[in-house]
Amino acid sequence: MLFEKNMEPRCFYCVRCTPLDGEQVVCIKKGVVPAGGSCRSFRYDPLKRVPPRPHAPDFSHLKDEDFTL
Repeated sequence: MLFEKNMEPRCFYCVRCTPLDGEQVVCIKKGVVPAGGSCRSFRYDPLKRVPPRPHAPDFSHLKDEDFTL
């Protein structure tokens, strides 16, 4: 699932914040705050979130006979 329904509020994903560096963001309500923090005026912006990469499939347990018709 790309978008979770119960997203944990973090300033890094908020509409009102702009990333400053990897550890801090600039909020229009609070100023410079840590990226992991949150406040009551949190609004989720799905375009700011980078989803985790899917795991690569493991084909080591398959044999050559599994790929023949």
